[in-house]
Amino acid sequence: MTPVFAAVAQILVLVAALAAVHAPLGAYMARTYTRPDHLRVERLWYRAVRVDPDAEQRWTTYLMSLLGFSLVSVLFLYGMLRLQSYLPWGLGFSGFDPAGAWNTAVSFTTNTNWQWYSGEAAAGHLVQMAGLAVQNFVSAAVGMAVAVALVRGFARSGTDARVGNFWTDLTRGVTRILLPLSVVAAIILMAGGVIQNLDPHTAISTVEGATQHVLGGPIASQEAIKDVGTNGGGPFNANSAHPFENPTPFTNIVEIFLLLLIPFTLPRTFGIMVGDKRQGWAILGVMAGLWAASLALTTWAEMAGPGAAPQAAGAAMEGKETRFGLAASALFAVSTTATSTGSVNSMHESFTAPGGGMLLFNILLGEVAPGGVGAGLYGMLMLAVVAVFVAGLMVGRTPEYLGKKIGRPEMTVVALYVLTVPALVLVGTAVAVVVEPGLAGIQDPGAHGLSEVLYAFASAANNNGSAFAGLATGTPFYEVTQGLAMLAGRFIPIALVLALAGLLASQTTVPATSGTLPTHRPLFAGLLAAVTVVVVGLTFIPVLSLGPVVESLS
Repeated sequence: MTPVFAAVAQILVLVAALAAVHAPLGAYMARTYTRPDHLRVERLWYRAVRVDPDAEQRWTTYLMSLLGFSLVSVLFLYGMLRLQSYLPWGLGFSGFDPAGAWNTAVSFTTNTNWQWYSGEAAAGHLVQMAGLAVQNFVSAAVGMAVAVALVRGFARSGTDARVGNFWTDLTRGVTRILLPLSVVAAIILMAGGVIQNLDPHTAISTVEGATQHVLGGPIASQEAIKDVGTNGGGPFNANSAHPFENPTPFTNIVEIFLLLLIPFTLPRTFGIMVGDKRQGWAILGVMAGLWAASLALTTWAEMAGPGAAPQAAGAAMEGKETRFGLAASALFAVSTTATSTGSVNSMHESFTAPGGGMLLFNILLGEVAPGGVGAGLYGMLMLAVVAVFVAGLMVGRTPEYLGKKIGRPEMTVVALYVLTVPALVLVGTAVAVVVEPGLAGIQDPGAHGLSEVLYAFASAANNNGSAFAGLATGTPFYEVTQGLAMLAGRFIPIALVLALAGLLASQTTVPATSGTLPTHRPLFAGLLAAVTVVVVGLTFIPVLSLGPVVESLS
């Protein structure tokens, strides 16, 4: 099988699998967030936290509930990390230092899952299971809840800014969607060779006769939610390049499928909840088109191997796993950077300059193609509002989207949303390349070093979690600044999304007229794709020109 044929074949298998589950899973998630009934286990949880699951919340109350829950999550995880040496199944590891515990607690609570440490050398089994894995579930459910709240804003009419109940949405996301999918995924991964045990370090003899200590752990269960929830933090430092996490090409394609599953299916849920499935198809088309374009460019860059070293070696195999090869590594890398997952099966720093630049661009794009669990959908819907507004300016009409007028208050919120993450990325990068603690972490001077710093802050502010791996981030400077970038990059956009949801839910839906822009047709989809790329291009072209572009031309 030629490399090109193998690359096309695995993409076709992946697309066919995603297409097969798109409609049933999308409809199931729509029912999950709209049905009035509650499971018995859910009722027990509601009693424990003393909330009324049927009480509708205004967007401000919804936001306060979300922030309060996230604050408790940060404090709980921070405490576990600091006290690890006193906990069972700690494997003899000491507690995290204050800056490292802060960074990790924020990272997993914000669905970023950035890891400055090696998992097998720092985190015991209890921290992995009861700390990190739990946050993998609930942080993903938070993102889905925000997306559903925004969809309700479009779907409802005159509800006094009431967008649902955060506790109900959070609970259903975990119990009815993420947990069942993760159980099935973990079983499939175990069948494919991913380990699942509570073994400590085991001494084994290598082929050279030396002794090596290998750590076991509950890997399959954490690997499942790591991908299903677009989290990305792995139990091992090599992440999905480690044979215990990702042993075969079969498990590799399964993991890619899992991390794309919910983000590519939520547009179907959106279409059903707003009463027009065509709207979901339009959003899905834009997401899929941008993902496919990125995949084509990255795969070409890696398989063509531009640069002296790849051409001399015959392929751009530096940093790649020989078990998977160039095409599978490119497919994984594009999917993980386009979904805010952060999981890796190869080292992104070792990609060719244009290939690595494309991965960085995926993150800077806001990870909306298809984006993280929930975050991708609400990010694309915010950009859809921008596209509608631009179209309205072109024809001189008040812009409308799904029967809701887009006026000054709505556009103010959306503009702040669009500017927030770029400001965090560019300011963080600028500070890091001018102060001594930031410069001390850069291992490669010049354009590549700038790319490393830019990638790090883009990954943090966009809640991705992957890294170029050439930047020393395990220092107080980067642990604190990236932690702040993660918090701001997660919760400021969420607050603005919920504010828009409240504004839309308070409006009365207006009927479509002959002058209303059809937002389900290819023309609007093309406009939305152009707005998505142009907004990012105008913001980041200067810094990209100083980093990946200069490196590509050198």
